[in-house]
Amino acid sequence: MHARVTQFEIDLVRIDATEAVERFKQLILPALQSQPGYAGAYGLLGGDGKGELITLWETEEAAEAGLRSGYYEEQVAKFVTFFRAPPGREHYAVVLADGPHVQSMHT
Repeated sequence: MHARVTQFEIDLVRIDATEAVERFKQLILPALQSQPGYAGAYGLLGGDGKGELITLWETEEAAEAGLRSGYYEEQVAKFVTFFRAPPGREHYAVVLADGPHVQSMHT
């Protein structure tokens, strides 16, 4: 399993955090769920608007495919007016998973 981590900072003067999360659910989550190899996501948001979106992918190739196809940039563009700065992005191999919804992990 692989993870793509996008670091972002929402400009809370332009958009309220609750509205930003709702927009994400409506505009981006359905497209994300339709991507081949998608295995889930976690969104983290601090009170200052800083956060991370962790998307999980079955393979490294699936995690990279959205970057090559332009899908990732299309999704970022939907929020560009609400970011304080362009989001950062990193890729990781998932080496540990634990929690109530974790059934199995393949590395």
